[in-house]
Amino acid sequence: MRPLDQLINAEDSALPFVIEAAEAQPGRCVIHPASAEAGDVLYRTQVTTRSPMGAVAYHSGGISVLGGWVRILGSGSPAIPRSLPDWNEGRSEGFYLVADDAFGGFFALDGGALGAGDGKVFYFAPDSLCWEPLDLSYTDFLRWACSDFRGFYDELAWPGCEEVIAALAPDRCLFIYTPLWSAECVLPPDEIRDVPVDEAWGYQMEVARQFGSAGES
Repeated sequence: MRPLDQLINAEDSALPFVIEAAEAQPGRCVIHPASAEAGDVLYRTQVTTRSPMGAVAYHSGGISVLGGWVRILGSGSPAIPRSLPDWNEGRSEGFYLVADDAFGGFFALDGGALGAGDGKVFYFAPDSLCWEPLDLSYTDFLRWACSDFRGFYDELAWPGCEEVIAALAPDRCLFIYTPLWSAECVLPPDEIRDVPVDEAWGYQMEVARQFGSAGES
């Protein structure tokens, strides 16, 4: 593994790009302060700060989009209480989780388990329980999340869901009944509660395995 001093590149850092992307739409994104463990996070992630992912990991505690609609992981903070390496430990194999959303969806870089292994972003969709290719690099994903979802959430969102999402704690996501993946699901939902993000991950992975869809796209 490369030592920390080889991963920090102050002369050619991607931090200006990250800030520019996050400020592209005023009021849309919040870059949270980096945690005291940022150096260890970058070391364990093994990406340089020349890359946007490395800059987010080292220089931020994560990025909240639209008040927590999407949570882009960094070194962890009270606002996003999970770091890139900690969240991936014991969960990812052949992919790397980089963000999640209020609906219980998860974004990951493909390391070969989801597609061609070219590092493109896939989305685990809570309504299909499948990994779906987005054809975005991490850099493109960051720009997309911070600027405009362009209808991406049309099948999951409903009028007024913004208020529900704004009330979520940063370590929780929505659990909708009837579940989004059910043919009987109708939006707006009859029943909404929130669950820990790790509980949503475990539950959806288990249901996806039962359906045989966890690795499909």
